[in-house]
Amino acid sequence: MTHRSLMPLLASLPLNVFAQAEVDALTESDGSKGILLIVITSLLILQTLLIIGLQRSRSHHKRAKADLKTAQRELEQRIVDRTNKLRTINNQLYDEIAKHEITEELLRETQDYLHSIINSMPSILIGVTRRGTVTHWNTAAEYSTGIKARDALGQSLSKVFKTPAIDLKEIENSIDNELPLSKENLQQGNGNQATYSDLAIYPLFSSEITGAVIRIDDVTLRVRLENMMIQNEKMMSLGEMAAGMAHEINNPLSAIINSVQNIERRVSVDLEPNHKAANEIGISIEQLRRYMSERDLFSFIDSIRDAGERAATIVTNMLEFSRGSTRKRTHVNMGELLDHSLALAYDTLEFKPFDQNKDNKNKGLNVVKEFAPDLPFISCSAPEIQQVILNLLRNANQSFEHKEFTPPDQPRITLRTRKVDQSICIEIEDNGAGMDLSTSRHIFEPFFTTKDVGEGTGLGLSVSYFIITEHHAGSIELESEPGVGTRFIIKLPL
Repeated sequence: MTHRSLMPLLASLPLNVFAQAEVDALTESDGSKGILLIVITSLLILQTLLIIGLQRSRSHHKRAKADLKTAQRELEQRIVDRTNKLRTINNQLYDEIAKHEITEELLRETQDYLHSIINSMPSILIGVTRRGTVTHWNTAAEYSTGIKARDALGQSLSKVFKTPAIDLKEIENSIDNELPLSKENLQQGNGNQATYSDLAIYPLFSSEITGAVIRIDDVTLRVRLENMMIQNEKMMSLGEMAAGMAHEINNPLSAIINSVQNIERRVSVDLEPNHKAANEIGISIEQLRRYMSERDLFSFIDSIRDAGERAATIVTNMLEFSRGSTRKRTHVNMGELLDHSLALAYDTLEFKPFDQNKDNKNKGLNVVKEFAPDLPFISCSAPEIQQVILNLLRNANQSFEHKEFTPPDQPRITLRTRKVDQSICIEIEDNGAGMDLSTSRHIFEPFFTTKDVGEGTGLGLSVSYFIITEHHAGSIELESEPGVGTRFIIKLPL
């Protein structure tokens, strides 16, 4: 092939600008035909190599694109798998959350239930750490101290709980030794306001929690009942002793009264043996009686007889009183029972009969009886009703001796009886010191007394209330005003 035959072929080749210019230059020069041929051949080879490289590049690109699509599909599948796995895990997590919420709700309900149990207990329950810091404070503790749980938690026990005082050393010893500690009948206050508590400290047996639970119970009523039982035993013993003494006293009293009766018979002008014995010693009974009259011997004998009979009456009343535990019911004339009780009160309670002629301080006590006529007999235990009447008479008499009260010019106790519907009403009224509302509210409570220590047990009115309400199905009420007086109203069903 000549260079002339190659010209169209070179012209048809897609050469770049520089190659095209060089070809044009070479074609114009006939002297460089060999060189031109070599260049063209080189260009053809180069172009061929370029085309081959381009085809390889396209193939490689296709393979890379295919690999990319494959990788994309694999990645998408992996994403789908991972999404499904995450969805499964998410569902499991939702299930676990739901279970946790159910468990938490059950725990909350259980905790609320336990708190309700603890707060419903009348005992004071306090949780503390070993150092005495409050960790739990139930409703009873709030009511007792007036301190809310939110204010007590985290505080020192000695700061929020004062009575009864709890020693921190006792809490530490109980926790360290793992032994409960208990104390009974701890007294707070004095006199009628005294209260009693039982204290118990229970250590918490747990490896994770160190602390204790303190339980405090109000046992005031129990202690008072125990004291009442002891007092009742003493009263029973005293009653038995009084009955024994009354029997022993009756013997010399009988001898005294019989001797007085014999003296009166031995100086009587109506008995013939007296005249005979007097004539034998050269006197007459009339002369003897005249001598005895001149020397007031008859008045002495009358005084001895009256005193003996009065003592015998006192002993009889005491015997009847001491036998009251049998509670035998009989049909009783209430007026006669009140007269009998009043006579016993004069003998045993140091009643001073009213005397208008004496000065105000020593006039004594004016007892007024206002008994309704023709009252029906009532079935009751006479000794027990007499015990109640004597107790009320004693209180009425003592009301005039109040330290802050000036007795009236005429101290007076009034006894009344009347029929009200189907009941017998007994009223005992005085114009003594009276009592305020706070005292009258507690007057029938056991061991409540306004007297000084050692002067009263506080059992009289509570026992009287029990006798009237429990033994006789009646009622006893109180009306009182300070400085005016007091009235007790007893109603016994017929």
